[in-house]
Amino acid sequence: MKNLILTIKALLFTVTLSAQTVVDVAVSNKDFSTLVTALKAADLVGALSGEGPFTVFAPNNDAFSKIDSETLGNLLKPENVKALSNILTYHVVSGKLMASDVAAALKSGYGRAKLTALNGQTLTARKKDGKIYLKDAQGNMSEIIATDVAGSNGVIHVISSVVMPE
Repeated sequence: MKNLILTIKALLFTVTLSAQTVVDVAVSNKDFSTLVTALKAADLVGALSGEGPFTVFAPNNDAFSKIDSETLGNLLKPENVKALSNILTYHVVSGKLMASDVAAALKSGYGRAKLTALNGQTLTARKKDGKIYLKDAQGNMSEIIATDVAGSNGVIHVISSVVMPE
């Protein structure tokens, strides 16, 4: 009986989690508070709460702390919403790419896979030293440090740095 109750609780927990969008998942995790602030400032919460599916390469708070605080503060100002939106949509790919999908693409691409972000620019996934990185338009590398955080409309992969478009 105890096992049955635990199983039912686990199923209810799974159903509850799967009802959360990728934005809901980010909002519920304190490690994404800067990302959530930026999404709100760029007026992207509604778009990323939509049907999707989306793959979000989400910088955590540590990743955002690598950006000069004055630069980040300026990006969050209303007059810079277009630039901020360009940066944030560079972190999102249409479709739901689980870690296994990225690994398969890397295998078939000999260690590299091109990903088209929602802003129309390209990110390159690369495998190096047993880890997977995203190479941005500036040539900077961001390690994927956690994968497959599922939402009802997509998936989040946590990255160690903010990737920057052209």
